[in-house]
Amino acid sequence: MFCNLRSIRRLCLQKTFPHWFLYSRSLSGAEAVNALRPFYFAVHPDFFGQHPREREVNENSLKRLSVYLENLQKPDFKSLKPTQLTFYVRVTEQNSSDGQEPFSTSGFRAVKFTLHTRDLQSTVLDILNSCSLSTEHLQSLNTHVHVQPLKKAKRMPDRPIKWDKSYYSFTGFKDPNEELEHVSKMETTLISWLDSNEKSALKKLKNSLPLRKELERLKDELSQQLQLSDIRWQRSWGIAHRCSQLHSLGRLAQQNVETLKTAKGCTLIFTDCSGMSAGGHVMLGTMDVHHHWTKLFERLPSYFDLQRRLMLLEDQISYLLGGIQVVYIEELQPVLTLEEYYSLLDVFYNRLLKNRMPFHPRSLRGLQMILNSDRYAPSLHELGHFNIPILCDLASFQWFILAKAQQARENMKRKEELKVIENELIQASTRKFSLEKLYKEPSVSSKQMVDCCRRLLEQSLPYLHGMHVCVSHFYSVMQDGDLCIPWNWKNGEASK
Repeated sequence: MFCNLRSIRRLCLQKTFPHWFLYSRSLSGAEAVNALRPFYFAVHPDFFGQHPREREVNENSLKRLSVYLENLQKPDFKSLKPTQLTFYVRVTEQNSSDGQEPFSTSGFRAVKFTLHTRDLQSTVLDILNSCSLSTEHLQSLNTHVHVQPLKKAKRMPDRPIKWDKSYYSFTGFKDPNEELEHVSKMETTLISWLDSNEKSALKKLKNSLPLRKELERLKDELSQQLQLSDIRWQRSWGIAHRCSQLHSLGRLAQQNVETLKTAKGCTLIFTDCSGMSAGGHVMLGTMDVHHHWTKLFERLPSYFDLQRRLMLLEDQISYLLGGIQVVYIEELQPVLTLEEYYSLLDVFYNRLLKNRMPFHPRSLRGLQMILNSDRYAPSLHELGHFNIPILCDLASFQWFILAKAQQARENMKRKEELKVIENELIQASTRKFSLEKLYKEPSVSSKQMVDCCRRLLEQSLPYLHGMHVCVSHFYSVMQDGDLCIPWNWKNGEASK
């Protein structure tokens, strides 16, 4: 009987996984990372520079996936809750033919899948298969086997095998179809999620409090010492990581404070590479050494000169286009260096000079536009600014601007009104729930935040007292105890 059951189970596995998977050893953590390289290449946030919302979704999903993989490797690991992830996957030759998910005109597609695996190898397979990526390279990682494979693998029928319920009752195995169905039906509500995660969040928050105080102290001291406008971080690094970066900057300031004071009045941002951003902020690459940082501060006077020339270029473009203001919106545009942004403006300005358009002087004052290197047509953003590709057809551009000018003014007015309401609701929610902090991710719009806060104020949520709450697109407890909740959270009671 048990022999037969083992054979039945093997048949199930052969249908689900490649034959070599059944006889392979478990993957190590390093091998799992190596095996997921095609996946990381397809979803890495750096490839989504011109799509900030999609970039942030991938960043957050990668964090949650990292936690899932870490937990699988813990010695005391027993089982994990099903984890639903969303990724925007770049279209490559390898995954472009599947066609199961809708494609966008920007060259990527949205993929959603739920992980409910018990080991690294099946997790890797699930991820690659869900994103329509090849799994052939996994076989080369499994050169050592415990059991000799069969000389000739039997071809399994194409129809899926569905075992009778009695099989699972008798063997004690869990019905995978039933589990997945339960996960899909089980809709997480705000109260049930808070009920399940409150203790974990409080513990992490309590542990992070000394570091939070240290972070504020370091930030205030360096801001005063170097006379900085602000110190920020481009990514959602943990507090310990941020403190480490400030300590590093503090040591450099002790060695060469006069050079660093050339950044007086600037905003300093810790990011992936050193330089000056399109918004005029000093960027310190977290992987760079002190020597690179020092060279950057020494070059700041030349950056300031380029910044002045850039502002003049913006004014010249504005003059040619009836007074419309050229702006760089950090939250909505790709991360560009000052040099890259100047080059973008220069290309567009030279095109305008060669093709003068009869805009009435000051007829478009009060309106805003951003420039990008996309090849697509001009568009009007819901926040009221025009999104203009630098290589768009200029005749179409002129017609679009004039046709949409009134709607743009209405959108901008609505944006300002919505921002006031948003700030009032954030303050009201912070007071009602005695929150330490309530904030949102850049990918959450003011409209979404207003909707979220209005619904929160209708609730009684003692769980939130003293917490740091981030309004996002998913549920998560961050490493320092911040609670992430989706802006469109579902209402309902905690399950008993």
